[in-house]
Amino acid sequence: MDLVLTVSRVRNLRQPVPQFVNKSNSQYWTTIETQFKAIAPDVQDLNAYRYPQLTWGNQEFMEALSFQHYLENQTLISYDESNARVASLCGDGPVVPLTPEDYVLGIFDMIGELMRFSITSMATNGKLPAGRPSKPATPKQELPEGEAADKMDVDEPAPATASEEEGSRNVLTDLRDIRLQLEMFEPTPGTRFYDDVEKKAKVMRECVDKVEKALYSLTVRGKERPKGWRPDVQEGRRAEVESY
Repeated sequence: MDLVLTVSRVRNLRQPVPQFVNKSNSQYWTTIETQFKAIAPDVQDLNAYRYPQLTWGNQEFMEALSFQHYLENQTLISYDESNARVASLCGDGPVVPLTPEDYVLGIFDMIGELMRFSITSMATNGKLPAGRPSKPATPKQELPEGEAADKMDVDEPAPATASEEEGSRNVLTDLRDIRLQLEMFEPTPGTRFYDDVEKKAKVMRECVDKVEKALYSLTVRGKERPKGWRPDVQEGRRAEVESY
């Protein structure tokens, strides 16, 4: 999807996407809005099951929507938030149905985009993308002078380390968490959803494994290289990355 191709040029986490991304993608969002409004009246209730193409389109939509949402917030967009976005694109008329299955399968696809984003960032910036912590510091509470002497001494919390200040969550940490949650799904055997999950779960594990190996190469093998060396995706990895 063209939306994903443009968003994949982003290199930072927890920041609004650059203006050029919004400008380039505005035409695609307009097209999606037009198409949603056009098909919404024909896919209500049981009619939604007459068009298998609808679920494939919804999965592509969820892949792009969840990818941009993650880059801007470093969180996974919820099913309710996704439905609200679809409703906003459909306007005041009928809404295109977004099933839980469409949502889940789109998140599976988004894993591949996060893999490409991670490896490209390591190759260009020399580090794995990580977001900044959003939790504010807890202010110290002062006791009244009369009560201070009656209170037991309590150790002060240890100051945050440099790594904690910079944010301990990175893309690989999030990928592992998402993988853990998705692997908990137990679809009914014999259904199309079961077959789709089985295929996408295999690709998901391979994508997370590629990020782990790339980080290993950067951390361990990188120390054996000259100063300023960066992992090169052409070293037997480009074909693998572009295969998803």
